[in-house]
Amino acid sequence: MSSWARHCVPLGFVLLGICCIASGFYLFRNWIDMFTRMRGQEMALSPKSRSFEGWKVSPLPLNFDIYLFNWTNPDDFYVGSGKKPRFEQLGPYRFREKPDKVDIKWHNHNASVSFRKKSWFYFDAAGSNGSLLDKVTTVNTVAHSAARRAADNWLARGSINIANKIYGQEVTITRTVDEMLFRGYEHPFINVGKLLSPQDVPFKRVGFHYSRNGSSAFDGDINMFTGADDIAKMGQIHTWNNLTHTGAFEGTCGQVHGSMGEFFPPNLSTHDTVFMYMPKMCRAIPLDYVETVSVHGVTAYKFSGTKHAVDNGTLYPDTSCYCVNGKCMPAGVINIGPCAFNASVYMSFPHFYMADPSYLDAIEGMRPEREKHEFFMTLEPNAGVPMDVGGGFQANYYMEPISGIAVYENVPRVMIPMMWCEERVRVSEEIAADIALVPLIVLLGQIVTGILLAGGLICTCWYPTRQVTHFCHSDPKTKANVLRPLNVFGVNSSAATAPVAQLFRNNISSSGNERVGVRLLDYNRDSGVREESGITESSHRERLISQHSPDVIVR
Repeated sequence: MSSWARHCVPLGFVLLGICCIASGFYLFRNWIDMFTRMRGQEMALSPKSRSFEGWKVSPLPLNFDIYLFNWTNPDDFYVGSGKKPRFEQLGPYRFREKPDKVDIKWHNHNASVSFRKKSWFYFDAAGSNGSLLDKVTTVNTVAHSAARRAADNWLARGSINIANKIYGQEVTITRTVDEMLFRGYEHPFINVGKLLSPQDVPFKRVGFHYSRNGSSAFDGDINMFTGADDIAKMGQIHTWNNLTHTGAFEGTCGQVHGSMGEFFPPNLSTHDTVFMYMPKMCRAIPLDYVETVSVHGVTAYKFSGTKHAVDNGTLYPDTSCYCVNGKCMPAGVINIGPCAFNASVYMSFPHFYMADPSYLDAIEGMRPEREKHEFFMTLEPNAGVPMDVGGGFQANYYMEPISGIAVYENVPRVMIPMMWCEERVRVSEEIAADIALVPLIVLLGQIVTGILLAGGLICTCWYPTRQVTHFCHSDPKTKANVLRPLNVFGVNSSAATAPVAQLFRNNISSSGNERVGVRLLDYNRDSGVREESGITESSHRERLISQHSPDVIVR
């Protein structure tokens, strides 16, 4: 090999190593963002994207389970009875949900899409615990709401008292499950209200899910980001009914934000909180990280509704704006009256899970359990895709006495549970296998980063390491010649070319010559240099270089 090649090849290896280290360091800092951008170009929602069909119509079977609370002792509901209201849970009444997105409009100027949700619900008798003909007794919300509206007007109170007697209105009402849910039932006050003030009474019948089946207006008009300009915004709601602030709650509590449930921000950590927007509650629900789980072999983060989700400033100051008109209930329930025609309706976790103990103490029949009543969203953290979803919310009615209304003058203040529903969805193994590609690609990028860094270090250190190895295997005389300068430290102070000697001015002889004795590690055995005759060693590891040693120069 020529002299030029002998010098250029090592230099090339060193430069290659430096490039590999620089590339590895760059990937270490930017690989996640690079992959997220590449994935965003493919997954951003559009009519031709891979995610569109699965977003428009869910590929997974959806079971919508509804539980109703049957009030078993309404006759004992008065002040001084000494008995608590007792409730019996009925159900589940299972419905197979077939959702679809309709009225889809794309907005390229802000990378968003507008749509409405339409769902059909089909009763699943085999999966239900009960029949739609079951009878259930619950609070008469219409009659009590009418009484609340008339509380401040003596003439209106008189009219309500007369109407209660004419139509036989009581604290409770009994109907079939079918009537309570999707079919609805007629109420005399609704009929009267539509005659007197039709703009204030938008429904013809009463039911927890009346008008929802096959309706595209139930959840309102939704506008969300597609992720075309930023994949982190994909699936995040922008406006609801053309509003960025609902006005139902003050400050940040009324802002429209969060996910609609299909997509969440990518690259989640265990310190993140995700938000899910609930149109019928006019607010976003925070879900906090609770644990890491495995779904079909894919590592996922479980985000759950904690006390933070149902607080109103008692535990978390940032939730104080959920108090309506300055009225704050004990923690654990959410006043959605401003979102429900100002009715006295409150939402909570099922069976008052994570709520203030006062709600459970006031009634009988509630048994909160985390395994049954937790509201959670399990997400693959790199992609932000839901893998397991469960739980729901419970609708409650706050019963309170109303002066001047005979039916309600002597009732206690109690939060009455009415019903709760949940949706449980878990991805199939086939879908999980596709989702697993995301963390796999992230891992491969990290492996490549490690290989670049390790290869770069090897290339950079190869030539120096080779030179040291070559020296260690050279003949003794060559090593002695290389190491001899380390053994010669006797110098004259007048020599201007040896400034190092100044460090060793320790002894001055009687003749005026400066000498220094330096104790060095004995390289005699390793280097192969023969021991000089007449020189004694102070130990087997080191020796003193004396005045007579040939290694000392005397002038």
